[in-house]
Amino acid sequence: MRILVMGSGGVGCYYGALLARAGQEVAFVARGANLAALCQEGIRIRSVLGDFAVPAVRAVEDPAPLGPMDLILFCVKAYDTEAAARLVRPNVGTGTAVISLQNGVEKEEQLARILGERAVMGGLTYAFCTLVAPGTVDHRGGVRKVVFGERHGGESIRGRRIEAVLKEAAVDAEFSLDVRVPIWDKFMTICGTSGSTCLARLSIGEILACPPSRGLLEGLLGEVFALARAQGIPLPEDAVARRMAYLEKLEPGARTSMYHDLAAGRRLELEFLHGTAVRLGRRLDVPTPLCFAAYATLKPHDERARLSPAGAGGLPAGNVAGQGPGAGEK
Repeated sequence: MRILVMGSGGVGCYYGALLARAGQEVAFVARGANLAALCQEGIRIRSVLGDFAVPAVRAVEDPAPLGPMDLILFCVKAYDTEAAARLVRPNVGTGTAVISLQNGVEKEEQLARILGERAVMGGLTYAFCTLVAPGTVDHRGGVRKVVFGERHGGESIRGRRIEAVLKEAAVDAEFSLDVRVPIWDKFMTICGTSGSTCLARLSIGEILACPPSRGLLEGLLGEVFALARAQGIPLPEDAVARRMAYLEKLEPGARTSMYHDLAAGRRLELEFLHGTAVRLGRRLDVPTPLCFAAYATLKPHDERARLSPAGAGGLPAGNVAGQGPGAGEK
């Protein structure tokens, strides 16, 4: 399968390396020092599931000459979605599937406006992956799960084929018949974990160990759960309890990608997480005071990074927070 990884940060490099190791034809879109490292040295993965390296990978800054792909894994930060989608438009053919592993609940709609309704599938990932140096990824927490499906639900031949390819690469892949549910479950989780880790400047384990901060995390989850139910998304009644139990099993030192972005002075995906939650809450008349507190407290940091050339980041090397329970929780 011809696969293009749009955004060679932590999540993109990690899944792309797994697929390349499994023998798939993978190309990475990157830039700057990361592009140079990928071209010269390949990718190095340091993982709790076992270290490995892919010494020779194909990496480009402009993917247009590569032509149509079978699969595009969309792994840029949410604020780079529009520019990245335009960059890969020449790579979308009649049979191309585009799966976003980004954070948020509005990304597929944004991609579909640029790349076409048929190409875009719904998707998400759980993986604590951080690009710690050009071409080098730290994978912590032990989870590497990708869930995806057709945006409007139901079975699909292409979906099952992609699921098989991902599983052959040792990815915990799941084709979902109603991908809205896991997308919102992930959105709920990452709003909780990113909000609490960034506000407290602590790891998941430290937050869970302190009753008040644990209450903050659980409260953030509860607000987004209420938003989902208000929109008719059938999250199970015990969704918040399930997420709390899931977080208890993670490596105690796990931190979200938004935490790493905040610590490094980079832009945050705040508008696409807590900002979205606050706006939806107002529209649906669902109270979101904790999401608003996270948004209001972290917004000045995001604005400072956005206005700073050093912190603004940009295409196409962004690391999706998806990744961790959100990750990227990028």
